[in-house]
Amino acid sequence: MVYRKISTVISFFVLFLVSASFAGEHFVPITSYRTGPYGVNGAPAANGFVDYLKMVNSRDGGVGGIKLAWEECETAYKPDRFIECYERLKNKGEAGATVFQPLSTGSTYAVLDRLAVDKIPLITMGYGRTDASDGRVFPWVFPLMVNYWSLSTAKIKYIAELEGGLDKLKGLKIANVYHDSAYGKETGPILAKQAELYGFDLKGFPVAHPGIDQKATWLNVRRYKPDYVVLRGWGVMSQTSIKEAMRARIDASKMVGVLWSCSEQDTIPPGKAAIGYSCASMINAGTHYKVFQDIIKYVHDEGNATGPLEEMANQQMYRVGVLMGVMTVESIAKATEKFGNKPMSGEQVRWGIENLDLTDERLEKMGIKGFIPNFKVTCADHEGGAPVKFQRWNGTAFEPASDWISTDQSMVRPMIEASANKYAEEKGLSTACN
Repeated sequence: MVYRKISTVISFFVLFLVSASFAGEHFVPITSYRTGPYGVNGAPAANGFVDYLKMVNSRDGGVGGIKLAWEECETAYKPDRFIECYERLKNKGEAGATVFQPLSTGSTYAVLDRLAVDKIPLITMGYGRTDASDGRVFPWVFPLMVNYWSLSTAKIKYIAELEGGLDKLKGLKIANVYHDSAYGKETGPILAKQAELYGFDLKGFPVAHPGIDQKATWLNVRRYKPDYVVLRGWGVMSQTSIKEAMRARIDASKMVGVLWSCSEQDTIPPGKAAIGYSCASMINAGTHYKVFQDIIKYVHDEGNATGPLEEMANQQMYRVGVLMGVMTVESIAKATEKFGNKPMSGEQVRWGIENLDLTDERLEKMGIKGFIPNFKVTCADHEGGAPVKFQRWNGTAFEPASDWISTDQSMVRPMIEASANKYAEEKGLSTACN
């Protein structure tokens, strides 16, 4: 009996210490995947995310004088592991978790029904459930900047630029090589719509997780004799696809990768086979922007970096991770404008995300002007309408392959609303702004 009482007291004391460690701070949950076949992308992204938070604490003392606190939880890119991390972290901190960024479409789908109950927002920047861009139906989810369908319209526009105009798409054969998962299948509807509109032939080629063995897939792609290949890979799949494309005698210049097949981890391993490969990006190349110089000054020079300095210049996923940190902090900062300088709750940060307006003036203050384009979030539009830029691998680095290309919202938005409305009917949800 005495043992049980002592044990209870110790457990309570440990819980108190853990809770107290985040008292008076904005709590940021970081659900990362540094292990498994997707760790090659997940690890540098997590490093960039954490380094940005460290920099803001060191340079600014946090947000509004309130320090940022965080805890990292390993998901191994598995939805069930993400749910475990979500449940473990959602109530930490004085006001609870501010916002989750799963960096995984499967994990996004897995947690959707929990968000409204827990009043915690989700940022799914460039991934996730596309129709969640309709904030009237999905008030807690934010596919910021560009969603999968919007990206697809920019991608076909880019191919049209290479061919000399949209009218030149007619009669082309485009192979869609995609990860056989919720992520990989997400663009099926919009690609089919574009094929019908522009008159190109489209054929899909799924690649089983994790994408290491693709020989049979690329034999079939070669038989199809495509004019272009759209690569929708992730992790080891992308680099393997580029290698197998060379063996199938498909030139890299005829391959266009999506956002998540656009990193040095995808292009360096294939060697010369990757030269000429192009891919979509939410960000501009380079590390000359003030945000990166501040990370060097306030984090690396202080000996407090999460990973090596070389990551910043050599791994695009690190820079994407920094952008994840930027969006988290900016959302918290926006929330404090309305709710005051105190630890922000998920519900308050949701308001902050929904009121983001990243003008040139604001991007300048954030140290990222030129790094990303302008965009504005509203209640109805949780994406923001950002354009897309394409980059080309020259053998040593990515270089610009296009200007910012606007997405085709005249095609995408009606599809988003139709899909969101169907979801709302199935779930018995309202379709109005709060």
